[in-house]
Amino acid sequence: MNDPSKRPNGYPQGLDGPMKAMSPGVVDFLFRQLVAGEPPEDVQWRREGTVLGEQQPGAELARRLAETDVESLTPVELFDYVRAAQRLGAWAGRLRESAVARYCSPERPATPGRHSDASA
Repeated sequence: MNDPSKRPNGYPQGLDGPMKAMSPGVVDFLFRQLVAGEPPEDVQWRREGTVLGEQQPGAELARRLAETDVESLTPVELFDYVRAAQRLGAWAGRLRESAVARYCSPERPATPGRHSDASA
């Protein structure tokens, strides 16, 4: 009777609750890891280069996030993915703020082809 699937209201949100995070690809991966006696997370990608959680914000991080199959990520990897996306967004926000500050600066360089008052 401890099995929540056999209790009334055992899964009050149905399979759209926490179970939704377990895509078929993740379930298959976790099963293969269990059978092989490996840890329940993918450690191979850690050996292939910079882990997503340590990748510096920039074009390479944006490329890696865009090319990632989110459906195949384990919950731990999905958490790292979200954190990396947040870092990238914050980095892009700082670039935008810097560009706006430069654009709005009264000491903005003259537009090419136009003369400033100082050279007239």
